[in-house]
Amino acid sequence: MSPTSASVRRRDVIYAQRASGDLHLDLVMPAQSDAVPVIVFVHGGGWFTGDRRLCPDLREHFCARGFAMASVDYRLTGDALFPAQLHDVRAAIRHLRANAAELGLDPTRIGIWGASAGGHLAALVGLLSAVAQLPGEESADGDAGVQAVAESYGPATLVEGDVDPGVPLPGVESAAETPEGRLIGGDPAELPVAARDASPLYSVTSDAPPFQISHGTGDLMVGHRHSELLYDALARAGVEVDLYLVDGYRHGFLNPPNRSDVPMPPAMDNGRLSSEGPAPARHLSARGTERTEARTRFGFDDIGDFFARHLAISHDLTTTTISGDNR
Repeated sequence: MSPTSASVRRRDVIYAQRASGDLHLDLVMPAQSDAVPVIVFVHGGGWFTGDRRLCPDLREHFCARGFAMASVDYRLTGDALFPAQLHDVRAAIRHLRANAAELGLDPTRIGIWGASAGGHLAALVGLLSAVAQLPGEESADGDAGVQAVAESYGPATLVEGDVDPGVPLPGVESAAETPEGRLIGGDPAELPVAARDASPLYSVTSDAPPFQISHGTGDLMVGHRHSELLYDALARAGVEVDLYLVDGYRHGFLNPPNRSDVPMPPAMDNGRLSSEGPAPARHLSARGTERTEARTRFGFDDIGDFFARHLAISHDLTTTTISGDNR
């Protein structure tokens, strides 16, 4: 039987409490009795805007394949500086793992996926999976590790000079006012230690879980060089990693239609991957010391296949309608 897009949905689940307010996640999952793997989705928005509704159709593309999907909020830079955002996403993973039996999840099979700023946070979560407690983290109760990471067009480095800066946002007049500056509390050039600590590129180790990276070659906001650097670092460390460079695609191509990460619609490709289907792409792959490169097409199924492979899920799971609509 082929899967359907039916699902069970839990909205507004409180996973952590902060001085700035409660943090929520939405959970959508297949209507079946067995414990299922879960993928945590982390939204974009330059760390200063966006919320858990800024996500692709998680039910259609992933819940229908047998995954539970948790889309999470985290503190934005108006409420807290980095690493608060990283701590929050790790807290969401701990919450899901601690409550797995009640929620119908398999605590041994958790993946993470993020786009733009969310891709940056997803990468850091994966790279720091083996660290029980980060400096300043409020709680280390439970495991915050993940078994697989997919990240799309996220900044790999905040360190000045690593890559060319992207197109500035409207109204930004100084480096401290950029999304990166807001994240760490000032001009990254003047805060080199903070910039490096916030850069996934400098947290790569051989202990990292498998990665899939996707990036549009027409991205004006976060150049695809970020993803090339992260791919190379992971490959050198011996981590299994795939990079899809999508021909001509711009920032935000995973977004739902008419929803932008940040107020720059001319530089965005909101909803494009969903509306146009798989797109031509260059595929770079590293397995141990072997690297390959080929032309292919990239779409949501490639992300689903990646998680199916690493979270050990069957392709023929079937769901049944119970309740809920997709945001």
